[in-house]
Order: sequence, then structure tokens, then C-alpha cells
Amino acid sequence: MSITAAMVKELRESTGAGMMDAKKALTETNGDMEAAVDWLRTKGLAKAAKKADRVAAEGLIGVAVRDGRGVAVEINSETDFVAKNADFQALVREVAKVALQTGETVEVVKAADLNGQTVEQVLTDAIARIGENMTFRRLHVLEGDSVVSYVHNAAAEGMGKIGVLVALKGPAAKAQEIGKQFAMHIAATNPLSLSEATLDPAVVERELAVQTAKALEENASSAKPKPEQVIHNNIIPGRMKKFLAENTLLGQAFVINPDLTVEAAAKEAGVEITGYARVSVGEGIEKKEEDFAAEVAKTLSGA
Repeated sequence: MSITAAMVKELRESTGAGMMDAKKALTETNGDMEAAVDWLRTKGLAKAAKKADRVAAEGLIGVAVRDGRGVAVEINSETDFVAKNADFQALVREVAKVALQTGETVEVVKAADLNGQTVEQVLTDAIARIGENMTFRRLHVLEGDSVVSYVHNAAAEGMGKIGVLVALKGPAAKAQEIGKQFAMHIAATNPLSLSEATLDPAVVERELAVQTAKALEENASSAKPKPEQVIHNNIIPGRMKKFLAENTLLGQAFVINPDLTVEAAAKEAGVEITGYARVSVGEGIEKKEEDFAAEVAKTLSGA
């Protein structure tokens, strides 16, 4: 397939690779963006890229917690200006409260009552009143013996750009205290999964393929190549162990005390983390890039 400049630009921005390397990666993989990322990583020309880092949208995450149940809702707006609007923030707060009481899915919450109207109708009215399109896009529910919430980059109480929920077993007071620290850790590190057992096998398989190809290629070009069995029995397992430690919550070094893993820190505090959710505004939404100069030219030409 034809490799466009836009494709090269996207790959460069997501991996930090040079222009020619990005173009070669796309050529070698017939334009498959995901395969091109892996090709660059195999050659040591890129870091692991997360799709969430390449997307953006405006809006807010609202969180609410009560009696071992927590919810995080995402309501999107077209501009960050509206996300700072008190009317919009009140809407996010009210929807989160309704979701805490009734919601298991976005559809259920949309149909629920909010001051005599359905949530969906209230949202429609807000669109007409504020003059900007808005969508109630996601809902995440988490339950446990204790559920703790944290909002990063808060716009107002209980809402911001990143919302985190953590479920814990153990003494309630201790769970609340250290749970907040764990929630802040999750906001900062964005783990892929709670543990190795809950990590998507496809993610592990893909990483293993990249690390295997990379290790074999490095060994082949080394001045003193190691026996292939050393690569398979030592080097690759070591790299996979590092990958799992860096990308699973329980295996990560606790940001507040890096000498302990999160799992060890929880055990030391007498609690157990049973689940978590991290919801960031705009994950999975490709934000349209606007060419301001082109827009002005179009307006002036009367097009």
C-alpha cells in the first residue's frame, strides 16, 4: 500500500523514531501501524507506545463512592473551555451521583431519573443551553469491601482529567488511608493490569514476540554472540519479568516507597488490592487536528 506523509508523521509522534526509520518501518510492514511500532521496537528505535498517549478529547471524569461501591463517568465536550463551565461541571456531578445509585451501564444511567427527567434528556437540554456537543461516553463501576477514589488534575471536587477507583480488603480506616496513595500511584503509572494473572494474554504474546526478535537480532550482531539457549533461557525471560513488573500494578515499584512493590506495600499495611479502574478523558477518541490557517483561508474565500 502507499505510505503517506500523514502515516509517517503519526508513527514518528507515537514512537519518537526518526522520519526515515518510520518510513522504512511502514514500508516493511505494508502500512500496518501496530506492526510498524513493533518493527521499530525490535530494531531498538522506539519505546513501547500506548495508544492512549496518542488520543485526546475534552471533558471531565466524575467519580463518586459510597458503601463499597464506586463509579467513574466520562462526559465529553468539544472544548476545554466548556469543561471549565460550572453548568457542565454540575452536570458531571449529578450524572455521577445517579450512576452511583442505579448504573451498571451507560444505557441504564441515561434512562434513569434526574430531577424529573431522564439523564439523556438533561444532557440534550444542556447541549442546547451551552451550545456545544456533549456525550456521556463511559461508565466504570467498581465494588469491594472498601473503595477509594482519587481525581488527578481536578477541575472541581470529584472531577478532573483522570479518575481512579481502588477496591481493597482489610481494615476500613487503613484501606482509606493507603488506598488514596495507591490511587495516586495508579494515576501516575497507568498499569496495564492488576497482576500477571489478569493481563491480556495477547499483550504478553505480542511483547514476547518483540523481545525475542530483538534479543536474537542483538545477539546476531554482537562481537561475541552468546549460545542461543542462553538467549531463550535467560535473556528473554529476564526481559519479560521486567515487562511484567513495570506493567502490572502489584508488580510495580510503589512510587511513595520504591523499595517495595505495590503488592508488598499493601501487605505491609494489612490490606489487599482486589481491583482498580483508571479512566482518563479522551482515551480511544482521535481528536481532529484543525489547520487554523486553512480554516481562515477557507473563510476568506467564502467557501
